[in-house]
Amino acid sequence: MSKFIAVLEDCLGKKAQKIYLDMQPGDVIMTYADVLDLQKAIGFKPETPIEEGLSKFVDWYRKYYEV
Repeated sequence: MSKFIAVLEDCLGKKAQKIYLDMQPGDVIMTYADVLDLQKAIGFKPETPIEEGLSKFVDWYRKYYEV
């Protein structure tokens, strides 16, 4: 999660105001998904690096919401 936030901060040109809390009921330490079956079923494997994807999302968001 910290890499996602760091990349988003870079794309936005500002630092996030982070408030860390203790684990909450229902929180999980780690989660992941094995999407191999889905990739085989639909023939698609995402290959966009997080830096590129978030940058494009931020550009779209700013244009769409005119911010």
